[in-house]
Amino acid sequence: MDLGPLIVDIAGTELTNEDIELLNHPMIGGVILFSRNYVSKSQVKNLTLQIKKLSRKNTLLICVDHEGGRIQRFQNEFTKLPSLQSFGDAWITTDSRSISLSLQKAFDASKILALELKEVGIDLSFTPVLDINWGKSSVIGDRSISIDPYIIFSVASMIITGLRSQGMKNCGKHFPGHGWAEADSHLNRVIDNRNLIQIDETDLLPYRMLSNSKLLDSIMPAHIIYSQVDSKPAGFSTIWLQEVLRREIKFDGVIISDDLSMKAAELYGCILDRVQLCFESGCDSILLCNDRKSVVKVLDEYPDSYSQLKAKSNFKSLQLLKPIF
Repeated sequence: MDLGPLIVDIAGTELTNEDIELLNHPMIGGVILFSRNYVSKSQVKNLTLQIKKLSRKNTLLICVDHEGGRIQRFQNEFTKLPSLQSFGDAWITTDSRSISLSLQKAFDASKILALELKEVGIDLSFTPVLDINWGKSSVIGDRSISIDPYIIFSVASMIITGLRSQGMKNCGKHFPGHGWAEADSHLNRVIDNRNLIQIDETDLLPYRMLSNSKLLDSIMPAHIIYSQVDSKPAGFSTIWLQEVLRREIKFDGVIISDDLSMKAAELYGCILDRVQLCFESGCDSILLCNDRKSVVKVLDEYPDSYSQLKAKSNFKSLQLLKPIF
């Protein structure tokens, strides 16, 4: 039995009876943890054990946003990891020794990230960030490796290699690029007014190169409207996900939507409409956080979506993102 397509959250530091009932639903495929779910390594390890012991044929995929820098959900007792930008900054000098050292540091940091997360039962971190730092987006900022897509590719390759050295898969984000638009898609409708050629020659390069190198396991699209390409955000767009990502870039991994409770997504109808748009656009999995009522509504009123999704010839299961050892 494959995992369901929904990745959802829980409120506390241990499972409630309501959580247990919800997480046993066949539509659920994963759980994302936040800082509110963490007190200590021992506590979160007990929590992940609770999740893995649910009465299911396949254990759920347990995920977290743990990039390093300012996006590191678990702090106490975890190694404080540097921002991704710190690895790219070393390339400014063009000194070969500094560049080699930065690549080694990127590998070492991601190896530690994977090792510490796996020790407490986490399967996947939504990293690396592949957005170009155009100096416009405060929500991205130092989460980006560089303004240079070739540096992003080089550093991201080492990050992914470090993760894989510990058996952990990866998730590149936010396709096709969140670095140009200034607004925060968590809070606002966001528009990027560049044309496809401009985006293709810059922001898409890391995705194209990493996909060609068979390094990307999953991709998370941005809730951004690229107005000269499509009127819908990338995560709801067949142009971006099927034509560009699948057919042109030939990405064959898992496509996971960004959180459907974000303001930039809420403009596209009720939660059932948003879920349908994601599936129709080409998403394999849907992230839905901080909105338990919407999760319940999807489970109650969209019961056949998983079987419909599996019937698609190119459907990719979250099972593919489980650690390989």
